[in-house]
Amino acid sequence: MAEASTDESAGERSVEEGGYQQELKRTLGSFQVFAISFAFISVAVGIFSTYDDVLQNAGPVGIWLWILVAVGQCLVALVVAQLAGRIALSGSSYQWASRLADPKVGWGFGWLTFCYLAIAVVAIDNALASQAFMPLAGMRPDEDTARVITLVVLFVQAVLAVASTRLVSLINSAAVGLELALVVVMAVALIIAAAVTGNGSVGNLTSRGITEDAPHYFALGGGLMIAMIMGLATLVGFDSAANLAEEAKDPYRSVPRAIVGSVVAAGLLGLLFLVTLTVAIEDVPRISRDGSPVATIMRDQLGPVTERTLLIAITFAFFGAGMVVMVACSRIIFAMSRDGRFPAHRLMRRVNPHTRTPIPATVLIFAMGVILMVALPGAALLELITASTILPALIYGSTIVLYLAVRRRLGRRKGAFDLGRLELPVAVAALVWTVVALVALVTPREALVPLVIVVGLLVVGALFFLGMLIFDRGCLEAEPGDVDVFKH
Repeated sequence: MAEASTDESAGERSVEEGGYQQELKRTLGSFQVFAISFAFISVAVGIFSTYDDVLQNAGPVGIWLWILVAVGQCLVALVVAQLAGRIALSGSSYQWASRLADPKVGWGFGWLTFCYLAIAVVAIDNALASQAFMPLAGMRPDEDTARVITLVVLFVQAVLAVASTRLVSLINSAAVGLELALVVVMAVALIIAAAVTGNGSVGNLTSRGITEDAPHYFALGGGLMIAMIMGLATLVGFDSAANLAEEAKDPYRSVPRAIVGSVVAAGLLGLLFLVTLTVAIEDVPRISRDGSPVATIMRDQLGPVTERTLLIAITFAFFGAGMVVMVACSRIIFAMSRDGRFPAHRLMRRVNPHTRTPIPATVLIFAMGVILMVALPGAALLELITASTILPALIYGSTIVLYLAVRRRLGRRKGAFDLGRLELPVAVAALVWTVVALVALVTPREALVPLVIVVGLLVVGALFFLGMLIFDRGCLEAEPGDVDVFKH
């Protein structure tokens, strides 16, 4: 008990050791921290949104690339967990780079993470509206209607996010519990239904489907490689638990475990769901051309009632994922602002004394969502959302390089997550994997415009960074505190 109490006290002191005051409320237990990372990943949401891309570009056999991606992302998660076990502060990669390298480098990490999360909120909520809620409500596809629903969802999430972090975690934990049950129950039900009716085939697992005669299938950027995007777009965001480290109990243990555990759980559950879905396909060409193949497979095998049940659960999972992303993004804004490194930082750093949440930062994310929904035409919005899938690979790759650069000087915190002798081979393997992931994301011809958008976001960040160098250089040089992470 004494050791546990000491570890808990170390977690409580982590903010003060970082040079800040404890402004956010520390209410998140181990499962709630895990639920934050798992909800961001959201296996059901990711597969529901991208399974059609796999069938159309690689055929059913493309699902096996999920294993490769899951293993690679587990390696990345292990490296990220090493850093989270040493610096338990809101801002995750921004804080790690600022303190282990240089505040200027940290600002670049923070900017990339902010761009990714701000776009991801809109992407998730817009998918909720168009792919889950509207079909559930029997509404015909309509882009304007989907945008209105997206704005309503963003508003509700913002209200909940500013009201209470504990309330957000309770809703999110319920969504995660429902999603875990959904994936397992649906997988079992599909196998039973396919076995009883004979509608389905194990041979689907090795079929190329409608891509049988597709040219350049095995080429760089070809159809098979495009199938990796399902895993790469889904198994990300596991570091969101680190973004809420100042609100987690015993963060040096709970946060690293949540990061690694969420990827492992999502990888295994996702593979189970994908295999059972694919085996249950009755007519591969018809399903491959369907706009919502997961829902159609459910309807074919289990009936319309089950399809509606799936859509209800998926809608709830979408909502939980979007809310977690909004909260994580607000913490990045808050973390950068209290160091004076974000636009309007004096306003964005404010924490409401009653709710203990960063209200201005949350309102900013909602306002950005409104602007994107109102100002961007459909094609541009889609390209922006596609571009956001490249950003996590850049962030993770940079984080691994940072870790490799400073690992020899890092100390070890007693009781915290630690790979020991495996840290170097794991980190090197993770770096190789992020290079592979980036190649898979940028080589398809369709990735040209998203790549240009990513470059544009980097240019905008560089211009703001240049402005700070000219007008407020001190904020990029001052260090707010010194977490004891280096050897003595």
